[in-house]
Amino acid sequence: MAVVELDTASFEQTIQDNDFVIVDFWAPWCGPCRSFAPVYEKVSDDFGDILFAKVNTEEHQPIAAHFQIRSIPTLMIFREQVIIFSQAGALPEGSFRDLLTKAKELDMADVKRQIAEQASTQA
Repeated sequence: MAVVELDTASFEQTIQDNDFVIVDFWAPWCGPCRSFAPVYEKVSDDFGDILFAKVNTEEHQPIAAHFQIRSIPTLMIFREQVIIFSQAGALPEGSFRDLLTKAKELDMADVKRQIAEQASTQA
């Protein structure tokens, strides 16, 4: 599956329209970002049910600022519009595949219940 480039105009709609999105926040000058890009592309071919996206933090600074991206590459996984993972640093291919498999197995009803419980105790 092709990796989709997101910008300020398409980011929110993409997250809303897709149940499972992984976003790679990167920049052209970032060596680890360039090293991780082929792994990201390769793994995207094997997970057709996940939308793989990239955000160039140099060109789309408001998105990076909104998500408080301080280091790149940063991977962020959205399931049903909920951020379930966010971590800076490139992953080896095997670890990346394991992460996606675990993210797919997550019970989103349970995650949303936990979020609701946490929100009600903070209110």
